[in-house]
Amino acid sequence: MVDKIVARPLITIANIIWSFNPQTHLPQILLVKRAYAPFKDRWALPETLLRSNESAKIACIRLIKDKIGVQLSNSATEQLATFTNPQRVSGDRALAIAYMTFLPVMPQLKAGCGATEVRWFSLNFDHGDFLLQNGELVLGLSDDSPLAFDHHQIIGTAIRRIKNKLNYQPTILQILGPTFTLRQAREVYAIFLQTTVEKIDNSNFKKTHRKIFKEVGTAATKRSGRPPKLFKLAEGCI
Repeated sequence: MVDKIVARPLITIANIIWSFNPQTHLPQILLVKRAYAPFKDRWALPETLLRSNESAKIACIRLIKDKIGVQLSNSATEQLATFTNPQRVSGDRALAIAYMTFLPVMPQLKAGCGATEVRWFSLNFDHGDFLLQNGELVLGLSDDSPLAFDHHQIIGTAIRRIKNKLNYQPTILQILGPTFTLRQAREVYAIFLQTTVEKIDNSNFKKTHRKIFKEVGTAATKRSGRPPKLFKLAEGCI
């Protein structure tokens, strides 16, 4: 028996939009509640169908504008992976090209086309498992995750990619803005390493990351004592 060839699969663009909450000191992921089937009323990553006249990256930028009204440059995103599992969606075969976008601020959200709600969810962990949380709403990322489609797998892949690059190309730190303190960087690292800020020694952290962090000044603060130093990512680390 000859296997059927998939001549024209649907191509969707999914985007993991990252940011940082300075009040909770936790990385954030943007999720939308789907307005239509399949997976109506389930939380999902923002996604769109690829149009015939655009590249995948241009579709990713358009997706952000359509879903949350934020206009970004092409440099704000990076491609993550392509997901092709035949069972990832029901019905017509659909591939997903996933991107990550790093926002230095958390913009006001308004649900766009195809969504009834849009929220920021904090990335955290519990007993070795990552989870997403908004208030009392907690979404696990295991195989029985309530997220739509295979989006828990896409987020899991993003987490592993970021963790594996922390010591040589920590692009995730773009969520802190153009400059950051070592404390802020350690707060981000702590989540992906599933540890606490206090367990990441500041002196050792500065020493081991001196090739990828460039000192650029001191932070303005109203607190007494020596102000913390500011750093940015070195060239080649973005």
